[in-house]
Amino acid sequence: MRTLLLTGPGGTGRTTLAAATALAAARQGTRTLLLGTDRDDTLGAALGMRTGPAPALVEPRLTVWRPDPAQGFRDGLAALQDRAASALDLLGAARLDPEELTPLPGADDLALLRALREAALAEAHDLLVVDLPAAPRALALLAAPEELRRCLRRLLPPERQAARALRPVLGRLAGVPLPTGALYETAARWELELAATEAVLADRNTVVRLVAEPGPAGADAVRTAALGLALRGLRTDLLLANRVLPEDVPADSWLGGPLAQQRKTLAEWQGTYDVRTVPHLGRDPRGTDDLAALGAPGAAQGAAPGAVPEAAPGAQPGAAPGADAHAAPVEWTVTDRLAEDGVLVWSIPLPGAVREELDLVRRGDELAVAAGPFRRTVPLPSALRRCTVDGAALRGDTLTVRFTPDPGLWPRGR
Repeated sequence: MRTLLLTGPGGTGRTTLAAATALAAARQGTRTLLLGTDRDDTLGAALGMRTGPAPALVEPRLTVWRPDPAQGFRDGLAALQDRAASALDLLGAARLDPEELTPLPGADDLALLRALREAALAEAHDLLVVDLPAAPRALALLAAPEELRRCLRRLLPPERQAARALRPVLGRLAGVPLPTGALYETAARWELELAATEAVLADRNTVVRLVAEPGPAGADAVRTAALGLALRGLRTDLLLANRVLPEDVPADSWLGGPLAQQRKTLAEWQGTYDVRTVPHLGRDPRGTDDLAALGAPGAAQGAAPGAVPEAAPGAQPGAAPGADAHAAPVEWTVTDRLAEDGVLVWSIPLPGAVREELDLVRRGDELAVAAGPFRRTVPLPSALRRCTVDGAALRGDTLTVRFTPDPGLWPRGR
């Protein structure tokens, strides 16, 4: 199953293009599920029909689903209360009824991640198109599974379960009950669910498609979003330039200024991204006829095994060659330069990164990388754990980190 995630700056029509992309794929013969995220039915407004927590058929081979975060929050909290019944009874706590609960901040994001995982693992469709929130929130959402797994491993390391026999003794010494096996079992279940979600996002058949209006603000937003996606190692395939004005606008029209801005931004984008333009219809698209008139590209089709696709004109190295091939994987590679320079080099692709906004901190066997407003902590490859950081440099769009072997840890003979 292929997964296509659409995001971009707010107010750029990404929901409309998510619907148009799903429609185009369905009409090309692909069984498609369109997953919405907004509490307001903006997806239904674009499709010309109501959407909700029950999957609905738009037309043959196209189904739309907008999960209810409130119901998911109630069900999750009710299940948590059942599992923690003994602890709640010990504390004399009164249980909450599901009817009195309202979703807390972040419940929408958790509901979307759960729905994304369930839809991908169900394999009832060939393509999953996800209308993500606006770029800043979407980037935080896509980072959540990895960050939450890291926190769980730090707070409740699985190896501590081996000390179960000591808990009663330690509990009497401390005077308070210690975490029981149920806590670790819950953590293990969360770990499994988060790992499954992270696997969907990291799969080679999952790509992110950016949507933006060509202009100064759109250019800045795309540059920031591309940097955040690269830091997370997420693949991108296309940049959809939405609401592009026609070229036959009269020179003395008030649209002349916006048209000139669009031309300048499109020229810049075409030197960096694989860009597809979507015309401005002169109105807000409503219904499948308007969505089809946009001419949005469908989802990427898998390239034949062993095929080397032709790169699109102006596409950046590593960018998708077009809508008919898998997006190139984002890889952090380690290069052995011990013989030449006595170092190992870790190369981290960071398109659009600025030297003054980069920061690196090593903590034990992890490396924290900060680029602009984004930050990610990653485990070091096994070879680099036996090294010390020798320096770093930003060359073009790649951050290179040099590591020198620690004589006390490095195998003899190297």
